[in-house]
Amino acid sequence: VQLVESGGGLVQPGGSLRLFCVASGFTFSLSTMSWYRQAPGKVHEFLASITGAGGRRNYADSVKGRFTISRDNAKNTVYLQMNSLKPEDTAVYYCNNQARNLWGQGTQVTVSS
Repeated sequence: VQLVESGGGLVQPGGSLRLFCVASGFTFSLSTMSWYRQAPGKVHEFLASITGAGGRRNYADSVKGRFTISRDNAKNTVYLQMNSLKPEDTAVYYCNNQARNLWGQGTQVTVSS
């Protein structure tokens, strides 16, 4: 049972990145999935969640209108499309399945010129 994130990197302010999280070991299509981030010296911050069938999505105010969560149940993958990135978006980004208290290893996103 695991989550594996990828897609992070260095991007300039105003740029975009797409994060990926591949799940294994549980019934992904029935599971609500979330993205969080943690910046240096700060607590985990909720960003977005999506229900198993993708019918309901929730976003934190800090990313609403800039980030989009989606999923492909055939690929056991949840995505986070991040647009109009700002330096304050710099953090380690984590995929989460709350029902199992399951976290990935994280992927670093750095927004800097």
